[in-house]
Amino acid sequence: MNYLKILILMCLVLVMGTACEDLVDDINDNPNEITADDVEARLFLTGAQLANVQVQVGHLNRISGMYSGQLIGFTSLYSNIYGYSLSGAESNGVWSRIYVGNLTNARLIRQKAPEDRLLNGIAKVLEAHSVGTGATIFGDLPYSEANNPEIEDPVFDGQLSVFNAMIALLNDAISDLEQASSRVLLEDIYFEGDAQKWLESAYTLLARYYLQLRDYSNAYSAAQQGISSGDGNMLFIPRGPATNAQGDKNLFWTILAGSRTGDIGTGDSYLMQLLDSSSSVYRGNAKTDETARFGYYTIDEGSATGNLGVIEQFEPHPLITFEENQLILAEAGTRTQGVSTGLGHLNELRAYLNTGGRLNANFIAEPFRYDPYEAADFASGGMENMDNISQDRALLREIIEERYVSGFGTYMPFNDARRLRTSEIDLVVPFPLNTQTASAHPERFPYSANEINTNDNAPEEPGIFVKTAVNQ
Repeated sequence: MNYLKILILMCLVLVMGTACEDLVDDINDNPNEITADDVEARLFLTGAQLANVQVQVGHLNRISGMYSGQLIGFTSLYSNIYGYSLSGAESNGVWSRIYVGNLTNARLIRQKAPEDRLLNGIAKVLEAHSVGTGATIFGDLPYSEANNPEIEDPVFDGQLSVFNAMIALLNDAISDLEQASSRVLLEDIYFEGDAQKWLESAYTLLARYYLQLRDYSNAYSAAQQGISSGDGNMLFIPRGPATNAQGDKNLFWTILAGSRTGDIGTGDSYLMQLLDSSSSVYRGNAKTDETARFGYYTIDEGSATGNLGVIEQFEPHPLITFEENQLILAEAGTRTQGVSTGLGHLNELRAYLNTGGRLNANFIAEPFRYDPYEAADFASGGMENMDNISQDRALLREIIEERYVSGFGTYMPFNDARRLRTSEIDLVVPFPLNTQTASAHPERFPYSANEINTNDNAPEEPGIFVKTAVNQ
């Protein structure tokens, strides 16, 4: 007679049936089976952050670099994509990272530790970062019904609605983080539990979304409380052993060290022409020397081992940065406060660049120079206004160009091209198109093929040349 039968006989002897229920509770549970209920909230953090890394600086980000004149696809897959042959299959990975890797883990953190201000604030920033990027690059997408176990086919919310939801979520995160105390969180691979750094990142992300909505007043206000120094940058820092080529490494380095050798690099892209002193479009001048950044940004498609700059195997990936925050202050400040304000913020960034900024040890000894600009440099006939446009437009043009350069490796250049092309084409960095189709500019990425094929509420795929609502 087995143990369960003995318990049943005991229950028959006992009159109190409820006592029998207690005796056999969990008798068939597998002690080796772990569920989400058994895991501490903090342990979901690393998974959410790693998924977010793939969303921000993975495959689709590299494609955005090709579509904004910074990278070139030379052969195979990336050559086809460079020529605008892009299917929904390329979005499957990022889509999964948003909804499975990030959103699921971020919400489990909030559910399991509702009173923990630090974990709640971090989880909300992560959700807003990942989902907000999804809305930026795809347009409409599921959110209000996403990850609801009772809804098999979530509806696609409008892009503007999702942006507004992300702004509200970030404000909630800010409220949590303002009341949170820092503590050591080794599972937090971005900031190790530093509440102030998370708070500043939340404000910069909020400013980013306001900028994309062309709400320049609120963008300026938020950025004033954003990332205040390079030490506050949100970065993905690879930590894997050098002996393992496929371990925790720079994501771009990993693909060139693997099956994509020769497929994608900077080549003679417009970005590199801007930084090349021998080019006719070189952006340097008496106050600016881009030699070091030219070397740092160069990506040789032929071999991972020769790349010691932006994609060196342990080089951090920028996610949300001081450079971005200062350039939001510079652009939004120029638009809302005037030339003096915008110029001041631009010069604060140039002072940071003049210390070496984002350069690594392999290029810090190369020549660079970023002396402060003066208002006269942007006046008619000045160093940065030889074509005699208005002073504020000349300054904005320089700021957008700096965003184009400093934003390499992020979605910033792709976002700016789409934001400004509608009504301020004079400010768009004039990178050449990848094809001869002058009227065709990529405006979005295709929806995940998996989502289209399994969600009955998914819309018909509009194609990559259809503008999203925020960029109409």
